Amino acid sequence: MPYLRMLVASLTCAVSLFAQISHPAKHVLVADDIYRMQEVGTPQVSPDGNSIAYEVSYMDRAADKRRTSIWRVNWEGTEDVRLTYGSESDTSPRWSRDGKYLAFLSSRPADAKEQIWLLDRRGGEARQLTYLKGEIDSYEWSPDNKRLVVVLHPGDQDSVDDKTAKDKAAEPIVIDRYHFKEDVEGYLSAVSLKRLYLFDVETGKLEALTNNATFDQMDPAWSPDGSRIAFITNAAKEPDRTGTSDIFIVDAHVGSTPKKLLTTYSPNRQKLLWSPSGQQLAFSQGQAPKFNAYIQDRLAIAPVEGGEPRVLTANIDRAVSHIQFTADGSALTFLVEDDRYTYLARVAASGGNVERIGNTSVVISEADSAGGHLAVTAATDTSAPEIYADEGGKLRKLTSHNDPLLNEVQLGAVEDIQFPSKDGTEIHGLMTEPPFYRPGQKYPTLLWIHGGPNGQDDHSLDFSLYPLEMERQFFAANGYLVLAINYRGSSGRGEAFAQSILADWGDKEVADLLAGVDYAVKKGLADPKRLGLGGWSYGGILTDYTIATDQRFKAAISGAGAANQISMYGGDEYVLQYDHELGPPWRSSDLWLKLSYPFFHADRIHTPTLFLGGTRDFNVPIIGSEQMYQALRNLDVPTQLVVYPGQYHLFTRPSYIHDRLQRYLAWFDKYVKNPT
Repeated sequence: MPYLRMLVASLTCAVSLFAQISHPAKHVLVADDIYRMQEVGTPQVSPDGNSIAYEVSYMDRAADKRRTSIWRVNWEGTEDVRLTYGSESDTSPRWSRDGKYLAFLSSRPADAKEQIWLLDRRGGEARQLTYLKGEIDSYEWSPDNKRLVVVLHPGDQDSVDDKTAKDKAAEPIVIDRYHFKEDVEGYLSAVSLKRLYLFDVETGKLEALTNNATFDQMDPAWSPDGSRIAFITNAAKEPDRTGTSDIFIVDAHVGSTPKKLLTTYSPNRQKLLWSPSGQQLAFSQGQAPKFNAYIQDRLAIAPVEGGEPRVLTANIDRAVSHIQFTADGSALTFLVEDDRYTYLARVAASGGNVERIGNTSVVISEADSAGGHLAVTAATDTSAPEIYADEGGKLRKLTSHNDPLLNEVQLGAVEDIQFPSKDGTEIHGLMTEPPFYRPGQKYPTLLWIHGGPNGQDDHSLDFSLYPLEMERQFFAANGYLVLAINYRGSSGRGEAFAQSILADWGDKEVADLLAGVDYAVKKGLADPKRLGLGGWSYGGILTDYTIATDQRFKAAISGAGAANQISMYGGDEYVLQYDHELGPPWRSSDLWLKLSYPFFHADRIHTPTLFLGGTRDFNVPIIGSEQMYQALRNLDVPTQLVVYPGQYHLFTRPSYIHDRLQRYLAWFDKYVKNPT
């Protein structure tokens, strides 16, 4: 018997050792894991429906650059291959209409202007198709595959070669536009206007489609027979001031005179779509300029020969995107943003009720269809966005780029929470628990605030340039309970909910955020003596508002934020919103001062605060952080300002993204987790 017990014990140890070898213990998320994360998206279904081209972005640690390559997966999901290996990023894949070629944008060789390249589906190396002087914004194949319509910032087509141009002093920027700056694009002038060109694939000849170079021309869409092109422009005397877009249709040959179809309020994301019959045009419709920041894009449709447009999604009171006609043109599919999820829906082209399609417990961020097949980008709390086949509403996974990392990482559970705000309004949000959460234990708690205010915190594990969900898991991995509150002003809860903060910033949102903290404290989840908060963009702005309102927080992080809103007028890219929602400062000075209360009452703030931003940010310029840093430094409140050279509103340099994560954690650990 002793021998038998020894044998059993030996076998048990062997099995245990084998189990450890086969299933190694998972680790919690660490900052270095960002170098293994891959952002998957932009699915493009081939005309026969048998293949999906898509983009994969990743961080090249050695080069300290973010790179993107083109991949292709077959519909069965049995073959997933990388197609491009350029030294620079390759983006924007587009199938020719016959499916023989896959075009994409690339700036290879290093630092060259982005050009259109071509891959033959039958094999071989990619070849450069265009040699254009201007900056390519986008492009689309013609139905006969012989031409491309190219959206181009023309600049000087007869300029000297690139090498000589680099040696010359930059020309002064002459500005006379109302809307004169844009993040990433920089200062906007007459040479910044986008114009439509026709490019002949065989001859390489490029010609302007129209003779009008006065207005931006964007979002072109070929008619099914290739005879016409619909596009967006604004032919008003002061186009930047209107908040509207004009839809024009032009014959697809050089020198044609465009004809105006209709004028609509500008949406957040536009996409023009011809019906398969060529008789109707679908498009996204926005709202009046004073609601510019509170996105509620709707799906509309209009006869191409003229007539009143019809809104097809008015009865769901939710923002829609990624519109697609069904193959027979009888209906349209689209994505609906709805209370912490985004789902696929359908409506008849003739109108009627909106029908949800399939599983609504995932977050679908993109969709594309062709050849009778629909591909989407989808994610959950535990799976990063990947490409899926949508088969009648059932999702079948096609790619698994992030599975190796996620199989090794222990994530925290994410739960829905809801609670009343101060005035009784029901507020919804998410709570991310530490991976080894113990019921009944109180945790140091962080309120991590999304930007916008449009947008929402949802049930997706985001690995993008604005990775709020990943950051929540990163904090949870380090022992924090993390609250994500969809405060009023957020999308996903309807028009009235989003617009309730109109010209009243820093009021209802702050009440909603504080109510979320009160909820977690009352439930015995959050340690009231160890609270912190932070966010980026409007999340940084709301951080400033909140610490000027409530002193309970031990630490704050304000990324790309602003508190002196008056200084943002003319300094950022939101002049249209300001003029229509608030009125210019000289007409509404009392309102502007009211909305700037964190700066003009900075002496109310006692919370140690870390401010961060990029030097090239034209969305929320770095001066917003500099002013608040200076104010708190003057008041002897513990503070620090971190400035990232050459970065826009969303960072692209991997080492800076890594550095920012580490600084976040160090600041919270110092003041929240182990307060003195």
